[in-house]
Amino acid sequence: MALSSLSLGWVSTTISNKLDLPHSIDVPRFAAFTSCNSISACSRETAFNEESHLERRSLLLGVGLLAANLFPASSLHAEEIPANYKAFVDLSDGYSYYYPLDWREFEFRGHDSAFKDRYLQLQNVRVSFIPTDKSDIHDLGPMEEVVPNLVKNVYAAPNQIATILDMQEKVVDGKNYYTVEYELTSANFSRASFVTLAIGNGRFYTLNVGANERRWKRVRNKLKVVADSFKVLDI
Repeated sequence: MALSSLSLGWVSTTISNKLDLPHSIDVPRFAAFTSCNSISACSRETAFNEESHLERRSLLLGVGLLAANLFPASSLHAEEIPANYKAFVDLSDGYSYYYPLDWREFEFRGHDSAFKDRYLQLQNVRVSFIPTDKSDIHDLGPMEEVVPNLVKNVYAAPNQIATILDMQEKVVDGKNYYTVEYELTSANFSRASFVTLAIGNGRFYTLNVGANERRWKRVRNKLKVVADSFKVLDI
């Protein structure tokens, strides 16, 4: 994407390249990991300094809005951001995605970025990544094998029943992506989600966006935009 080559040399070098761009300008149990040679064996918890993180992100948001005002929209995105969405662009970690305009950022342990509905906290999107020696999602295996393994053995808790509703594969700018729609059901709660998977920059990226199953029919298409928008940027 054009934004990945955006020059912010006039900004202090202590600020990382995370931009949050408004439309007007243009895995649940995956915590943080040390390696990804074995998909279902990658897990460890990470502690966060939430106060300093939020202060830093607020500063970064200001930088992003300033950059967006100084550069024309065509130089930031090859395609226009859909109405009622904003773009989150992380140049330093190499990924971007859209999220609903009225969602708010929040801390989700083990994830690099996360946004949620201001009123319905279970309606949210988050992105995590782990190191890998693979160079492409295809290196993990065919979608028909990789996705069911993740849903049933990684995303689902022991007391949950996993149901895969749909799987899709696509290529964007030469990079391969797997996207799965699935539902996790337990005795007292059900949740439906989209997960988009990709590999690049020596990292295995996971975007998870979902909602309570009772609201899924109402918000599915809205959240599908988020899942489909995820892109890996070269760093």
